[in-house]
Amino acid sequence: MSFTHTYTTLLVHYVFSTKDRRPIISEDLQPRLWAFMGGIARMNKMRALAVGGIEDHAHVLLSIPATITVAKAIQLLKGGSSKWINDSLPRRTFAWQENYGAFTIGVSQVPATVQYINNQKKHHSKVTFDEEFKAILERHGLKEIAG
Repeated sequence: MSFTHTYTTLLVHYVFSTKDRRPIISEDLQPRLWAFMGGIARMNKMRALAVGGIEDHAHVLLSIPATITVAKAIQLLKGGSSKWINDSLPRRTFAWQENYGAFTIGVSQVPATVQYINNQKKHHSKVTFDEEFKAILERHGLKEIAG
């Protein structure tokens, strides 16, 4: 078999919070924001497999092409979505926190990751963001960072 194309499967689970982890993504804004972020992904030749979160943070599972870096993908999502919120909603000063988590997953992990992202409200009735993020770090072999 000869390769006439480049083939990649690059799946990244992003986790990022609002600036100062302020709870400013209201429940009525969430579905519109998640859909808008999916649109940003499509416009940039990425595929958002799941977008969700709660008042103070978001999770996005992206399939990214080989031509877009992990950092560029999140820059496009965070920049475009914060601009949209600030431009379209009156008297908003919305910003995402500068940093983020980006974790690769395998194809077999997609269904569980999508379910996890789609069930954030239920998940956070029992677990804080700090506890959640620490567990994600540990799951990805970053125990020393998680503390």
